[in-house]
Amino acid sequence: MTRPGFAFSTRFRVRYAEIDGQRVVFNSRYLEYADVAATEFWRASGIAKALGPVWEDSEFHIRRAELDYLAPFTWGDEVEAHVRVEKLGTTSMTLRFELTNPATGALCSVITMVSVNVHLPTGRPVPIADAVRAYVEALPRG
Repeated sequence: MTRPGFAFSTRFRVRYAEIDGQRVVFNSRYLEYADVAATEFWRASGIAKALGPVWEDSEFHIRRAELDYLAPFTWGDEVEAHVRVEKLGTTSMTLRFELTNPATGALCSVITMVSVNVHLPTGRPVPIADAVRAYVEALPRG
């Protein structure tokens, strides 16, 4: 299902290992959900196939993550993760995730994640490659 402002979403179910004794998802799992959603977002974008080494030689490291918990997910719930590129900086990229419960329509969590493009040998931020920037800027916005 599409969500205003988002051209991509993916779905998965809450697994038993992700819940506490009250069958509510552990807080830390929301960041894992964002990571799964980001992986699926990039896979669906086709960027690795289109750019090959230009994309694969990049390494984005999480610099900051902000989570807003609005409603819990419980065991067996389906999670729909909506993903978009919120901002593209010189060396960083901000992704926004909205995690919803498709059965109820509830917005359960909003996650903003800032990643920095890092040169691995030095560990220092480097500008995002022009080809990566152009590809990301051309992605559907929703």
